Amino acid sequence: MDDQNEGEGGLSAEHNISAMPDKFGNELNKSIDVSARELPLHGIRIVDLTSAVVGPYATQILADYGAEVLKLEERSGDVIRWISGRSPTPGMSGKFMHMNRNKRSISLNLKSEAGRDALVRLIKTADVFLHNMRPAAIERLGLTYEHLVKVQPTLIYAGIVGFDQRGPYRNRPAYDSILQGGTALASLFAVHGDEPRYVPFVVVDRMAALMVTHTLLAALFARQRDGLSREIEIPMFESFAGLLLSEHLYGSSFDPPISKPGDARLLDANAKPVRTLDGHICVTTNTDAQVASLFEAFGRPDLKQDERFRTAAARIDHIREFFELRSFEIAKQKTSHWLNVLSLHDIPAMPCHTLESLLNDPQIKQVGLLEHGEHPTQGRIVNINVPTRMTGFNPSVRIPAPHIGEHTEALLKEVGYSEQEVNQLFSDGVAYSDIPVQDSGNV
Repeated sequence: MDDQNEGEGGLSAEHNISAMPDKFGNELNKSIDVSARELPLHGIRIVDLTSAVVGPYATQILADYGAEVLKLEERSGDVIRWISGRSPTPGMSGKFMHMNRNKRSISLNLKSEAGRDALVRLIKTADVFLHNMRPAAIERLGLTYEHLVKVQPTLIYAGIVGFDQRGPYRNRPAYDSILQGGTALASLFAVHGDEPRYVPFVVVDRMAALMVTHTLLAALFARQRDGLSREIEIPMFESFAGLLLSEHLYGSSFDPPISKPGDARLLDANAKPVRTLDGHICVTTNTDAQVASLFEAFGRPDLKQDERFRTAAARIDHIREFFELRSFEIAKQKTSHWLNVLSLHDIPAMPCHTLESLLNDPQIKQVGLLEHGEHPTQGRIVNINVPTRMTGFNPSVRIPAPHIGEHTEALLKEVGYSEQEVNQLFSDGVAYSDIPVQDSGNV
């Protein structure tokens, strides 16, 4: 967090499934154009002064559910436009488009008084102001909670910070990789002599975004009852450290500790996809009944009487032997064999997909998680649909991911600037809009 803060094996063009209504009244894999008025968060306006992943992913979720999100960018744009892959026109990476659909973009120079004045006008019309700037930067810009609540008395004001502001790290910058290390996540890979490593997914960022989302929803719900503004701080480090420790504090949850931290079942060297004759498979058995069924699937019913494996508590004490036995048996047959046999025994199992094979997973296709669409400047794209469902609505892409400042002029006029004033703001470099001309080159 800084100061602001298809080829071979890919998705097939047609899903080729029947469009049958489900119990939610929607048709599977059929996009339904839903007006914003029908969505749960219709009428909620969010001014989003965040960049990278945490804030944009949080507001993407809220926008998908109908909130009006005004994305404020500096002239150079959100960094994710540029560091997450190439695109048909500059600054429209795939990751950026997924996290910034259903938003409008306005670009203002907040170093100028006129730019800050324009932002304050927007905030006067908003329910939520969200930022990921460090406190000193927010103070310099005059955008503190104390200042903005005077112009919008019912404002929900939320700041995403790297670290809880009561602690010694309060002034430090933070990125996902820094916090994967700082929360001990990276070191979990090293418990068997391997090097520490990062998870190849910005898991700290994404989990922090979910914390932002549910905290904002709780604040908005509370405001419905009491009409009061609220200031919110979401620290990334503590948010993820708390989640990780809830999994791995383990016997150290007690005072005095009855064991070292670390869930032995999750940290065992064999707690990983299991090798088959021709690949790998993912299989998990947690209950006594599932383990008994697994032994039946192996053709080893005698193992059900083995005292090391009869109960969950016994298996924890002998987790290495259990995992080694599982690996030995599964290595005898191909992946397809085990998927069929384990399914017959109602044992949770899936293939160990690659990114490419995941795109053609029959479940993904049948439910329409991925769907082709058209973007005004990027052409044919793959949208990731909202996976959750609720009676009465089906979220859809109402606004394609914007270019930098694509809606600057319209939003300035919405908050009362005249045509002449808008032109002056552009002329003075206070406002900016980058509306590209479509070309066939890649940048």
